[in-house]
Amino acid sequence: MVCRRSAVLAAWFAVAVMAWCVPAGAQQDKELDFLKISDTAPDVAFQPLEGDEKIKLSSLTESGPVVLVVLRGFPGYQCPICFRQMGDLIKHAEDFQRLGAKVVLVYPGPAADLDEKAKEFLRDAQLPESFVFVIDPDYAFTNLFHLRWDEPRETAYPSTFVLDSERVVKFRTISFSHGDRAKTDDVIEALELMHAAATATGQEIPLDRGTTPVLNR
Repeated sequence: MVCRRSAVLAAWFAVAVMAWCVPAGAQQDKELDFLKISDTAPDVAFQPLEGDEKIKLSSLTESGPVVLVVLRGFPGYQCPICFRQMGDLIKHAEDFQRLGAKVVLVYPGPAADLDEKAKEFLRDAQLPESFVFVIDPDYAFTNLFHLRWDEPRETAYPSTFVLDSERVVKFRTISFSHGDRAKTDDVIEALELMHAAATATGQEIPLDRGTTPVLNR
């Protein structure tokens, strides 16, 4: 009962925080369209940075959880916060590998020269084997997930989702600013909770922004 009450209060707090963070000019009530905890993500086909063969989300989740990270892509310049976020995720590559998780980085923007802008963003970054970098020309994915930040010099709301092997959302953080993104430690904690639930007699409480991981026994 205590765990359930805590989860309800945490979920209420998460909604309140998200409402408070919506900036002037953001589309009214847009957060209601976002993927929510326990929703199943559409089986999208991503455009890889190299090659023409699309990568289906289901082909990534079939082997384990996926951390889906939506960057700002190219809003007319390379986002330094996105680059730092990617670097922090790479630093924890061993944790993601240990937990059997793939990290998918989505780079949205206008289709013209987006692949070249993405390569410029990556610079000399060495992506670990468990990382997948994809581009989102003309916001096809971003629009499908209702994450389009349709303002001048904007692209997408920076977001992080953790999906299980059935593409069910177990964790999410959606930022209505350039910062305030999911902390890598929180993402790993969510993955560890999922792993513990899969290997023990517990069931995880799905994690929304502002919640605390809890196991129901």
